[in-house]
Amino acid sequence: MNETNSPITLPPADVEAPTEVLSAALAHGGVNPDHPNRRCGLIAIVGKPNVGKSTLMNALVGQKISITSRKAQTTRHRITGMHTVGEAQFVFVDTPGFQTRHNTALNRSLNKTVLGAVADVDLVVFVVEAGMFNQADAKVLSLLNKDIPTLLLANKLDQVNRRADIAPWLQEMQQRHGFAEFVPMSAKNAKDVERLLVICEKYLPQQDWWYAADELTDKNEKFLASETVREKLFRLTGDELPYTSTVVIDKFEEEPGRGKQKRLVKIAATIVVERDSHKAMVIGDKGERIKRIGTETRVELEKLMDAKVFIEMWVKVRSGWADDEARVRSFGYE
Repeated sequence: MNETNSPITLPPADVEAPTEVLSAALAHGGVNPDHPNRRCGLIAIVGKPNVGKSTLMNALVGQKISITSRKAQTTRHRITGMHTVGEAQFVFVDTPGFQTRHNTALNRSLNKTVLGAVADVDLVVFVVEAGMFNQADAKVLSLLNKDIPTLLLANKLDQVNRRADIAPWLQEMQQRHGFAEFVPMSAKNAKDVERLLVICEKYLPQQDWWYAADELTDKNEKFLASETVREKLFRLTGDELPYTSTVVIDKFEEEPGRGKQKRLVKIAATIVVERDSHKAMVIGDKGERIKRIGTETRVELEKLMDAKVFIEMWVKVRSGWADDEARVRSFGYE
C-alpha cells in the first residue's frame, strides 16, 4: 500500500504536476518555438464569502474541483484549476472569501491566502452579486492592485428581476474601480461561461503552457477527499454547525484492483468540532447523519476518482482550535 499524491486529471497524468503554480511558471515559462501562439496565465477569482466563486471555478474548469455549500467561507484553500482549449491554457485560482467579521487565527490564515493569490496574477475576476455591493465587497475591492486588469463579474444575473436596474449599478461600480470590462452573467449558464473564457483569453500572456492539456487541478486526491467530506458535512448540517468545523485525513491508501475491479482507495477521516454538542449534531440520531455524510462522500469520490472507495469517519472535539495558530497550521492551513 502507498499513499497517492497524484494531481486530479482526466485521464490521470503519468507525471505529478508542480504543487506551486508560480514555480511551474518559472520552470516552464517562455514561448515554445513549436507552439508560438500558445497563451497561458494566472487568473484569480476573488470576492466576499458565499458569492459563487467556487461554482464559477467548477464551471470554468468543466469538473468539480472546488466544494460548494450555502455556508459562507466554505472554500479555505487556494485551489488551482486548469482549463486548456485551443492555444490557450487558463490557470484559475479560487480563493477563500475575505473574512472581516471574526479575527481568529483561522480567518487570518484564510485572508493571507487571498492576499497571496491576488499579488502576482495576470488577471483578476472580481465576483459580486449582480446589482449588489456592500461593505464586505468593498473590503475585497480595496485589496486589488489597480495595475492588474480586473473584470467585474456580476454573478447570479438570473436572479435579477429587472435587468434595466443593472445599467445604473454598473456605472456606479465603474466609479469605484477602473474595471477593464463588465461581465454580467450566471455561472450556471454554459453560454455565459464560454463567453467569459473568450474575454479572459485576451489577457493571457503569450507563452507556453505550464501544465499538460488534460490536467484539471494541482491538488491531489487526498485533498479532494478532505474537501468532499467537509462539503457533505456542511450541506447536511446546514446553519446548525459553525463553519469552524474541519476535516483531517488520517489515512489515504491505494490498492490495485483485482481482475476487472477498479483500484481500491481506503480513507480514514476525522471531523473536528469545537464542542460536544457539535459532535452530537454531526453524529445524529443513532449515527444516521454521519452515516449519510460517509455514504454521500463515498459515492461522489468514486465518480471523481474512478475507484472503489472505502471510508471510515470519526468525530473529535478540539475546543478553540480555530484561534490556535499552531493547531490551525497542523490542520493544513497556511
